Amino acid sequence: MRGSLAQLDGELALPGLSAPVSVDRDSNGMLTVQAANEADMARALGYVHAQERFFEMDLMRRSAAGELSELFGESALPLDRKMRVHRLRARTHDNLAVALGGKRAVVEAYRDGVNAGLAALPVRPWPYLLLRQQPRAWALEDSVLTGLAMYADLQDPNNGRELALARIREVSPPALYALLSHDGSRWDAPLFGAPRGDAVLPGADVLDLRTLKVEPGAAEPASSDLQTARIGSDITGAALALTPPSALQRVPLSPAPRERGIGEPPAAASYFPGSNNFAVAGALTADGRAIIADDMHLGLRAPNIWFRARLRYEDPTAPDGKVDVTGFSLPGLPAVIVGSNTRVAWAFTNSYIDTADYAQLPASTALRSYSEVIAVAGKPAETFKVRESDWGPVLHENPDGSLLALRWTAHLPGAVRLDFADMAKASDLDAALAVADRSGVPAQNLLMGDRRGRIAWRLIGARPDRGANCPAGGIASASCLPWAVRSDHAPALIDPPEHRLWTANTRVLDGAALAIAGDGGYDLGARAKQIRDGLHARDQFRERDLLAIQLDDRALLMEPWWKLLRQTVEHSDDPALKRIEAASRQWEGHASVDSVSYRMARAFRGITLDTVQGALLAPAKAQLGERYQAPKLSQFEGVIWPLLEQRPDHLLPPPFKSWDELLADSARKLETDLAAQGPDLAGRTWGERNTSAICHPISRALPALFKRWLCMKPQPLPGDDNMPRVQGPAFGASERMVVSPGHEADGIVHIPGGQSGHPLSPFWGSGHDDWVQGKPTPFLPGETKHTLTLRPR
Repeated sequence: MRGSLAQLDGELALPGLSAPVSVDRDSNGMLTVQAANEADMARALGYVHAQERFFEMDLMRRSAAGELSELFGESALPLDRKMRVHRLRARTHDNLAVALGGKRAVVEAYRDGVNAGLAALPVRPWPYLLLRQQPRAWALEDSVLTGLAMYADLQDPNNGRELALARIREVSPPALYALLSHDGSRWDAPLFGAPRGDAVLPGADVLDLRTLKVEPGAAEPASSDLQTARIGSDITGAALALTPPSALQRVPLSPAPRERGIGEPPAAASYFPGSNNFAVAGALTADGRAIIADDMHLGLRAPNIWFRARLRYEDPTAPDGKVDVTGFSLPGLPAVIVGSNTRVAWAFTNSYIDTADYAQLPASTALRSYSEVIAVAGKPAETFKVRESDWGPVLHENPDGSLLALRWTAHLPGAVRLDFADMAKASDLDAALAVADRSGVPAQNLLMGDRRGRIAWRLIGARPDRGANCPAGGIASASCLPWAVRSDHAPALIDPPEHRLWTANTRVLDGAALAIAGDGGYDLGARAKQIRDGLHARDQFRERDLLAIQLDDRALLMEPWWKLLRQTVEHSDDPALKRIEAASRQWEGHASVDSVSYRMARAFRGITLDTVQGALLAPAKAQLGERYQAPKLSQFEGVIWPLLEQRPDHLLPPPFKSWDELLADSARKLETDLAAQGPDLAGRTWGERNTSAICHPISRALPALFKRWLCMKPQPLPGDDNMPRVQGPAFGASERMVVSPGHEADGIVHIPGGQSGHPLSPFWGSGHDDWVQGKPTPFLPGETKHTLTLRPR
């Protein structure tokens, strides 16, 4: 184990350097690289990334390329089939010149540094010892695959939501489909346009659930997927632990998976990758500084997905001929992904625009066939057949023999372009916007601020360049031609008159711009509204004021649900409801670790949503049978409350005789689920449920005795998914950052899980306790504790 620890001190030769490079680490393992040029910086960064994180880098490239089975055996085959249909390694090879752009020499230096760092370890990284495998050298295309792994995590590689809704629309009455697809709620907080508000309920003359025919025994949701496999209970051990959150769709919450609305089911309460970012302009600060805040919500692990670094090097094209950029790097790429360069700070959230389309093709369509060979540890390789059209790979076959082919931005040239690394030398907001125009990343909400106090929002990254006959949403028509991707001329909001900006994975746009961008599954607006209102609650800000918004765990969305639960149980003679009544009297108003009422209100909401959604989807489910796929209805809060407030008989889910009966049933199910976890309902706190489970990816493959060495200490966590402080047991803020360009010394960060991927490293878990407690960690590196000097050979 100790033989694979990174070298922290001393001197060594690193071939390819043009001049010596210093590599410093502080007490948290934060890296400072001082180099003569960008290529030398990249070579040194690659060396350190490999020594601290090579196994995790390997997982990133393998998950994108569908190559996990080569490490983990046949249990990972369903995951590999799911990604191999996209042929991302082959596409990366074909599109490599576009992806590298002007950064080829830099990425080549990074590749060589990675391989040198790996070779310099006396023993191969410890996970390979457990797996009885040898690490494979890093290739130039692997850095591009690292970027594509983020596509697979932040977007749905199979475009399941759009397909599910398209099929439901085929068989549903228009009024019913309009309810299911309502695209907003009272919680909306867009940057452009007005809130959609809650749905207007249809009258009994156009929709009556009592008269809709639903055949009994409708088939369970099943995929008619030809070339991908569903994640099943047979996927065990390390392969499951390594799955991107988007592949699992839900992150099970500890300690028990039974409780409805809390763990799994229902889908209505599941987590999905997202983030918060927000900014204030210089008009709202004492000295005219702009301040940027960011927290990116992803699956959590030890080590953290991000690697903190300060990169300093000479560059004649940068202001004053120097680059000094600090923030979060992604091992596998030679760049700071989110951070500040002393002149500009920038931050991301997932945009959830529509980045993929299905097209229905005749059965007679000419197709290309590819044989993808999937290596399997301990077993013969599997030959996986992929059928592909000009539109994209064929994923589904309809009952009439027609085909559904998928076009996804990640398939196309320009999806990844490493020129985004030039953000490190942007001199001001205008220069940063120019970098954004040529950046190939998953479509994101980019927030920026510069030293002059200016702020801006811009949609950044690869997005479909659809023609006039190819609108976003639904199945593409026969007149829709295969589209390319573009990243320029994106919507933006620069120097907002309110001096405030915010995004939180919700709908940002409106009107014609929204019609072009499309809806890829925007989140409910509760987080965005709470952030927006927090920004409008005061007229002057410091960094710690924005951190306070990041840590806001007020349960504004859940308070009406608690009141509804109280109305349901207060005067009941039912023993189960009386037990709920006694335990839920105190409302703390927060998702705090000691709150019983928050946990109950959240579960009550989840059960009720599950019941009502199930009733509204039942007709489509009955008609579609095996073609039915359950859609994620993120905006259903805007449907459920009009139903609960107006309580129309014609929309009452069968077999209930009244809405009161339905709500009482939800409360009884809640009591059953909670009581199964312990007889004293007063002990069923949110912290008991929301206890951290942040572990190394390989921990699930090991006996329980060893797991404690590969996990952060289990701790109750405040916060939840529909408030700014997004925290679940293994999902939440993968980083927090608050920084002002030019004032980085006042900046704040948090990371869970630590810097190093080695449990014997002094940096295993470094900074994790500050993340749990919400205690500020300085943005800039602290006092140097270790220095490694790399010299040319």
